[in-house]
Amino acid sequence: MKKIFTILLLVLLISCKDEKPQAILTTPPKPKIIQEFGFKLNNFKVINDTIKPGENFSEILDRNHIEYPRVLEIVNKIRDTFNVRRIKSGIPYTILAKNDTTEQAQVFIYQHSKVRYTVIDFRDSIPTAYNGKKPVKTVIKTASGVITSHLSEAIESQGLSSYLTYKMADDIYAWTIDFSRLQKNDKFKLIYEQLYINDTIPVGIGEIKAAYFEHGGKPFYAFKYVADSILNIPDYFDDEATNLRRQFLKMPVKFSRISSRYNLKRRIAYYGNKVRPHKGTDFAASIGTEIMATANGTVTESRRKGGNGNYVKIRHNGTYSTQYLHMSRRAVKVGDVVKQGDVIGYIGMTGNTAGPHVCYRFWKNGVQVDPLKQKLPAAEPMKENIKPVYFNFIESIKQQLDAIEFSTINNEINIPEEELNS
Repeated sequence: MKKIFTILLLVLLISCKDEKPQAILTTPPKPKIIQEFGFKLNNFKVINDTIKPGENFSEILDRNHIEYPRVLEIVNKIRDTFNVRRIKSGIPYTILAKNDTTEQAQVFIYQHSKVRYTVIDFRDSIPTAYNGKKPVKTVIKTASGVITSHLSEAIESQGLSSYLTYKMADDIYAWTIDFSRLQKNDKFKLIYEQLYINDTIPVGIGEIKAAYFEHGGKPFYAFKYVADSILNIPDYFDDEATNLRRQFLKMPVKFSRISSRYNLKRRIAYYGNKVRPHKGTDFAASIGTEIMATANGTVTESRRKGGNGNYVKIRHNGTYSTQYLHMSRRAVKVGDVVKQGDVIGYIGMTGNTAGPHVCYRFWKNGVQVDPLKQKLPAAEPMKENIKPVYFNFIESIKQQLDAIEFSTINNEINIPEEELNS
């Protein structure tokens, strides 16, 4: 019996030895498809870089194996869409090159911002260029705060964008609240748009949909609404349908400071301390800063003359006119119709001036007056037949605004889009 068992064991061992192990078949994972700028990046060698100081388009393409005759052809074909001479140092770009040993460039992508870009595609014999935008996701958020010193500090100390400060101070409440005279414990609440690309990368602030500002214990509501279906221009209105905007902007330059006020008794030591009235308000800013029309109107003068240097004068109606002096360059001509906020020129030092600024002059009934002391008319009021629709529109948004607790930030809320857009 023992002999038979030994023979069976030997047979089993020999059979197992001859049996080949079976291969385990596995399917390699598919590479993740990466799409950007409208291209499947997997098909290219992707080169990301930044334009260096003094570097030009020809040098970049030459470095990526495109010879000069072809570069010249590309430049000439796309000049109506993109002027390669205007590329700026510090701007990022992407090159899509052949995914082979040549690594020759096929596509150049100039990224103006995190959202906007220009594609120059020279894979075919005839190069093409077109502008594009990355998909932007809009998330509705809220913010609030209590002011202890300055509005900007209350905003930025919470990690919020300084753009919110500008929008509140220079846009929404420019003519309602004097932000140079805020009081301790003034409060604010906002419902605004935060913009993202790729769902997670913030690329700026969109619109402020609604705001609440408590100044000196008095509440000021603001809701963005299109009340004029013909012009289709949104304005901010309060909870009683009053337009918060005035007919005139308070200054012709953004992010500026007053360097010299309207003063009929001004004395200048250079002229023997004699009285030389200053009938304008000077807003200092760097050369090239945009100068805006402070109200709708028609250009009546656009010229260079004596101490005024380059200047523009605008007639707004039978009562008001404005003038803008010392421009480096004028952007409008006589007869042009301009709207409030349109760029009419740029800060300079032409004429009699000791530094870059715009001297802003204001006429009322043909007499120069101090614009900062005028009780200027409000913008066009909301029509009575629109008000019921408006009150219905703001009802739920006001409830959302009132429910925001002070000193809370970046809370996402869900407001139906139809309730945010009239």
